Amino acid sequence: MASVPFLAIACSACSEQSFGERPWIVDRFDDIKVIRYEVPGFEALPLEQKELVYYLSEAAKCGRDILFDQNCAMNLPVRRTLETIYAEYKGDRTTDDWKALEKYLKKVWFANGIHHHYSNDKFVPEFTESYFLQLCESIPAEKFGELCGMIGEVCRAIFDPALYPTKLNQRAGDDLLLTSSSNYYRGVTQAEAERFYDAMAAADAGNPEPVSYGLNSQLTKNERGELVERTWRLDGMYGPAIERIVYWLEKAESVAAEPQRSNIAALVNYYRTGDLKEFDRYNIGWVRDTVSHVDFVNGFIEDYGDPLGRKASWEANVNFRDSVACHRTEVISANAQWFEDHSPVDPAFRKPVVKGVSAKVITVAMLGGDCYPATPIGINLPNADWIRKEYGSKSVTIDNITYAYDQAAKGNGFKEEFVLRAEDRDRIERYGKLADDLHTDLHECLGHGSGQLAPGVSAGALRNYSSTLEEARADLFGLYYIGDPKLVELGLVPSFEVAKAGYADYILNGMMTQLARIEPGKDVEEAHMRNRKLIAEWCYEHGKAEKVIEWVEQEGKRYVVVNDFERLRALFGEMLREVQRIKSEGDYEAGKALVERYAVKVDPELHREVLDRYAALHIEPYGGFVNPEYEPVIADGRIVDVKISYPADFAAQMMCYSTDYSFLPNRN
Repeated sequence: MASVPFLAIACSACSEQSFGERPWIVDRFDDIKVIRYEVPGFEALPLEQKELVYYLSEAAKCGRDILFDQNCAMNLPVRRTLETIYAEYKGDRTTDDWKALEKYLKKVWFANGIHHHYSNDKFVPEFTESYFLQLCESIPAEKFGELCGMIGEVCRAIFDPALYPTKLNQRAGDDLLLTSSSNYYRGVTQAEAERFYDAMAAADAGNPEPVSYGLNSQLTKNERGELVERTWRLDGMYGPAIERIVYWLEKAESVAAEPQRSNIAALVNYYRTGDLKEFDRYNIGWVRDTVSHVDFVNGFIEDYGDPLGRKASWEANVNFRDSVACHRTEVISANAQWFEDHSPVDPAFRKPVVKGVSAKVITVAMLGGDCYPATPIGINLPNADWIRKEYGSKSVTIDNITYAYDQAAKGNGFKEEFVLRAEDRDRIERYGKLADDLHTDLHECLGHGSGQLAPGVSAGALRNYSSTLEEARADLFGLYYIGDPKLVELGLVPSFEVAKAGYADYILNGMMTQLARIEPGKDVEEAHMRNRKLIAEWCYEHGKAEKVIEWVEQEGKRYVVVNDFERLRALFGEMLREVQRIKSEGDYEAGKALVERYAVKVDPELHREVLDRYAALHIEPYGGFVNPEYEPVIADGRIVDVKISYPADFAAQMMCYSTDYSFLPNRN
C-alpha cells in the first residue's frame, strides 16, 4: 500500500476558531439550508480518544468519491468540471447565469451527485448550455486535465433531460435497473440481476448465516457477455479511495483499546479482501462492543439506493457517547424483552428471546459519505437479520444533530402556519423534541430489531418495497409505544401528552407538510417519505368513519387535525401487525398493494397549496451540515492534543474536500 501523509491538510480556508454569535444556518440555496453542529464534550476527551476521533474522521472523509460514483457514473466528471470552473473563472461572478451555476454546483455537492438526494430526479440547470461552454472555453485547457476530453459528455449529462433522468426508479412495471441512473449495475437488466442473485441465494439455502450477496460490488458483464461482479476492495473497484480509508483505519487501530482494536482490524481485512463473511465477522464484533466510548460506522452499509435492495452505499459516522443523555436509551434497551412480548403483532412473529440490544445517545464528531451533508438522526445496525437475531443490534440517537436542527428552526413560523389548534402548537412546543427523540430511540433501538422472519423466508423477499416497509415497521413500533403507559412507569415521559405532540406532528408531516420536498407533478419516491405517507394515509382511511384524523378548512387553508389520539394509537398497532406479517411471510403482493395504494401518489391541489405556504415562510424543507475540522497539535514528533474548529462556509469546505480527499479517477 502506498504511503500517504501522516497529517491530512486542514481545510483552513473554511475554518474559524469559534462560533462568535453562533449562527446555526451558514448557507441557504434552492430548497436547502446548511447548518453547522457543535461537538460538545470533545475538548474533555482523553488524548487517546481525541486522537482516535481524528484518525476515524480522516477515514470518514476519504470515501467521498465512492458515493459520488455509486450515485451515477458521470457524477465525478460533472463535479470536477464545475469545480474547475468555480476555482479558475476570472470573469464576472455577479451575473444571474453565474449565480445559477454556483447554485447548481452547491446542489451537486449537497446531493453527492446530479440527482436530488430525496426525489432522485436529475437537477435542471438554470443556466444555459451555451453559457456553460463559454465558461469552459475561457479557462486554459491544462486546468481541466483529462476532463478536457470529457466536456461534451459532461455537458450532455447536465443538459440532456433524457440522459440519467432519475437516480432511483421504483415505478411498478418498469425495468428498475435500466431506468435507474445509479452505478450499481452496468448494462444489466433487472431480470438478469434477479436471476444472478437468486441463484446465489438458492445455493446458500438453509444456511443459518446467509451472506449479503451483492452488497459490495458492481454487477456488470465481461467481454463475453457473462455477468460478473466488480468487488469494492483494496485491489478492486474503488481501490485508490479504499487504500486511504484503510490507512487511517490502521492509524485508528494503533490507538484503540480492545475490543475495538480487533474490530477495526476485522474491518480493514474486509476492505482488503472484499469477503462478505469478513464483513459479518466485523459486524458481530462491533455489535458486541458496548464499552468503547468513541464509536464509528464506516463501510458499504445501506441499500436504499439500489432498486433491488442489494447494493450498499458507502457511509461513515464518527461519534462518542453522551453519557448524560444515555439514560433514556439505557432504560429502553433494558426493557427490550417487555416491548417485544407486548407488541401487537402475531406472537408467531415476535422474537422469543431478544438478544444483545444496546442503545445510546451519541454526539456525532464527523459525517461522511451517505451521511453527509444530510444525515439520519438515528442509526440501527447491523442490517443482517440473522446477526440481529443471534447477536443483537446497536442503536444510536444523534443528540447534537437533533439539537442543531431544533435551534435552526426556532422562530421560522412553521407551527403557526400549519398547526391549526393552539393546544397542539403548545404541546409540540413543550414536548415535541422529547417525542421526536423517543420515537427515534424506539424506532432505531427496538423497531428495526423487533420481530422475526418465518422459516424459509428470504430477507430480500419484498424486493423494491423492502426499504419502505421496513421503515414503516420501525416507525409504527415507535409510534405505538410512545403512547404506552409503560413509558410513564419507566419515568421516560410525564404523561400521554408527549405522545399527543408526536402523533399530531407525525400525521401532519406524513399527510401534508413533507410534500414541500417534492417537485410538482412528481410521485413520492424516497423510502422514508413513502413510509410516513403510507402510515398517515392508512390511518386516515381506516379511522375515517370515526373522524380519528380530519381535514379542516379555515380561511381558505387546509389543516390536518387528530381528534382521537387513543384510537390513533390503536390504529398504529393494527397496522404494525399487518406490516410485520408482510415482512415475516415475505408477502410481496400485499406489500406492493399497500405501498402503491397509500404511499406513492400526490394530490396536486394539496401539493400546490403546501408549496405556496412554505414559499411564503421562506423555509427550506431540507437540511444538512458542515463538518467540524480537527487539527493535531504536534510536539517532539507526536500528537499532544487535537484542536477542533467550526467551518462557516459550505462551498469552501466542499472545495477543500475535493482537493484533499479526492482519490478516484473520473471513470471507474
